[in-house]
Amino acid sequence: MGTIANIIVVAIAIDVTIPMLPQPTGFAMAMAQSLLGIFLLAFGSALYLTANLGPGPRDGLMTGIQKRTNYPIGWVRTGLEITVLIVGWQLGGVVGIGTLMMAFGVGPLVAVCLSVVDRFGGVAGGRSETNR
Repeated sequence: MGTIANIIVVAIAIDVTIPMLPQPTGFAMAMAQSLLGIFLLAFGSALYLTANLGPGPRDGLMTGIQKRTNYPIGWVRTGLEITVLIVGWQLGGVVGIGTLMMAFGVGPLVAVCLSVVDRFGGVAGGRSETNR
């Protein structure tokens, strides 16, 4: 249930909020906005993963690989992001500093945020599946 809800809610949230976001006027503001977005994504992932209602597609792949390999969740997420970055670039996508920040930063942040959220009992009052 959570996996399907994630797909729908995230798509709608992106479509609704992107037009409302301010366009940064300089490099410092663009960096700040990017860093905030990466942090919010990592923290949001930790919150909904600890609810144990089912991960979104990329997080499902992340948690599945982590369970099979027993590699740290941060490493797994970083590997997935770098893989997606390379595939996107090969298909003609643009790779900028924000892309690199996301690819190398979200994995460690998801790991830290999962640890913090788990420490407080998670959303559902229990530990996340990824940290058991």
